[in-house]
Amino acid sequence: MALTRLNKIIADAGITSRRGADELIHEGRVSVDGQTIRGLGTKVDPEKSHVMVDGETITASLTKTYLALHKPRGVVSTMYDPEGRPSLSDFISLRTERLFHVGRLDKESEGLILLTNDGEMTFRATHPSYGLEKTYLIEYAGDLPRNAESSLLKGIELEDGLGRVLDFKSLSPTWIEVTIHEGRYHIIRRLMEAVGVDVLRLIRTRFGPILLGDVLEGRWRDLNEVELINLRKALDL
Repeated sequence: MALTRLNKIIADAGITSRRGADELIHEGRVSVDGQTIRGLGTKVDPEKSHVMVDGETITASLTKTYLALHKPRGVVSTMYDPEGRPSLSDFISLRTERLFHVGRLDKESEGLILLTNDGEMTFRATHPSYGLEKTYLIEYAGDLPRNAESSLLKGIELEDGLGRVLDFKSLSPTWIEVTIHEGRYHIIRRLMEAVGVDVLRLIRTRFGPILLGDVLEGRWRDLNEVELINLRKALDL
């Protein structure tokens, strides 16, 4: 049996994403055959090794779940918040699986966020090399600056490198729609600030081939088979 990265084994068990698994390993919360592991690149035999997280034996999650959630404003994109703020798990209390979020939306942003226990899909969907496009509706205050569209399409130099949108549409005097392929921290808000757009609301309506559709705020739906086929195709799964 080929050796497998420990973070992938943890993700496949539906505990957390690969990135989250690396944090668990770094914090000394993972053991293999009774020995605490802290090496982030550790590989083990998933058939023979006894892996535990926080003292609990983990096993691969055989049934995969894929949900599209409409995150309301004011909710943090975590499954649990130590400060007691509303989190994603508050909206899926009826689900018995351990789910984790695919990427994030900042606390004041709204819209589509995917939840799953498929660690490999989460890893690929959030990895820059796959560049899944994401579409956002933006409500803004005041007049749209004259150079906003051209500047955003051409690209703007931010403190962490060039950022730009792939598509820009003016929908009304107070709403625009933009599409972007990257997921850097607050990238949309920083780009809008750079061109003088005063953002009132930021709503994600598309993540790769998955659309928010008519899912009501605070509600979720299972992805259908066509969506899963398209998502797997986009991620080379």
